[in-house]
Amino acid sequence: MTLSLAERPTLPPTRLAESEWRSREQAHIERADALTAAHRERAARGEKHPVWDFLFTYYSYAPAQLRRWHPGPGVELEGADQDPRAAWRWYTAGSMPGSLVVDRVGLEHEKATLLRGVERILRSTAARPGRFGCFGLHEWAMVYRQDEHRHPVPLRLGQDATDAVVESHELRCTHIDAFRFFTPDAVPLNRFAPTRETQPELEQPGCLHAGMDVYKWAMKLGPLVPGELLLDAFELARDIRLLDMQASPYDMRPWGAEPVAIETAEDKAEYVRRQRAFAERSNALRGRILTAWRGDETEAAPDPARPAG
Repeated sequence: MTLSLAERPTLPPTRLAESEWRSREQAHIERADALTAAHRERAARGEKHPVWDFLFTYYSYAPAQLRRWHPGPGVELEGADQDPRAAWRWYTAGSMPGSLVVDRVGLEHEKATLLRGVERILRSTAARPGRFGCFGLHEWAMVYRQDEHRHPVPLRLGQDATDAVVESHELRCTHIDAFRFFTPDAVPLNRFAPTRETQPELEQPGCLHAGMDVYKWAMKLGPLVPGELLLDAFELARDIRLLDMQASPYDMRPWGAEPVAIETAEDKAEYVRRQRAFAERSNALRGRILTAWRGDETEAAPDPARPAG
């Protein structure tokens, strides 16, 4: 059941002693720095990476944003009024002198439209069974019958053989932010015609890009998401991105991504196995984010590993 802010019971805040929350904050910063170290080193050298840059370009959040730890709503930080976070937006005085708490009421009031949209996407995606028949062909559809490609990386099979793989499969992409990069010749081959308006109706947990987007939604929620959850979402996006590029038509071996050759039966099965595991992880994160933010559980969802009809 989804509760409005006015309908939620008023619970006493969880109080964290200064030593406790500073320890959690430091652990978060160290974890975030470890997750972004390689990217920051490459950026300092001006070096591009066709697998990992996506996490910082398509998702245009700087490593510094990942370092910022929030406790989430309903958590009062003792002795925080002299901390730099006292000047951060969406923090307000807590019930104890010198304490700070996330201003959930103010944030939800000012960003009501955005937050309603994020909640709708998280809940509706988690409530659907996963679809596992796409085999990552969205990346193949982005180069179909096209001389110029988004990545300056050779095609593993060459153009003609790549086109033949697309033509021998049914395209089943449900995600607008993948579909919008399809080549003109690939668009009519897709079973679905996703739009921004139909996104809440089409998003489903089997989609790799929907799984990566959990990180985007967590970032958009800002201090409503505890820092540890944000980094879990980033790690999920990182792990999914690797499979996305391993199963792509590009030869990513020079960048450490061994192919998952989805044109073969054996690797199709491997792709689906990993896709199902990501569906379970992404739905678990959706539920944890909604529980931390909204204070209630998501509605009972079907098993994301059960294929849609």
